Amino acid sequence: MRVTRIATGADGETHFSDFDIPLSDAGSIGRLSDIVPATGVVFRETPADYDYDWHPAPRRQYIVLLDGHIEITVGDGVTRPFSGGDVLPVVDTAGGGHRTRTVDGK
Repeated sequence: MRVTRIATGADGETHFSDFDIPLSDAGSIGRLSDIVPATGVVFRETPADYDYDWHPAPRRQYIVLLDGHIEITVGDGVTRPFSGGDVLPVVDTAGGGHRTRTVDGK
């Protein structure tokens, strides 16, 4: 499973990096990853005109998009689109962070 990580680099800027989470055959239930430790879950719904200016992540977190389309811009100037089904480990808790905005009015 391919995911995109958002993290602060040694240069103090936020960057994207893509990596694969290994999945193993679990028989009739499909393919599974190893357990990923977590401490809690927060559910959030945003307005159709969501446009959150530059901010670092409030904590190390996973963002799992269920619906809609967003764009995230990181500190090095790269912008990428994401949509329902995308998983983003977000760990840029220091530095200038990233910017997030809805692009489909949902």
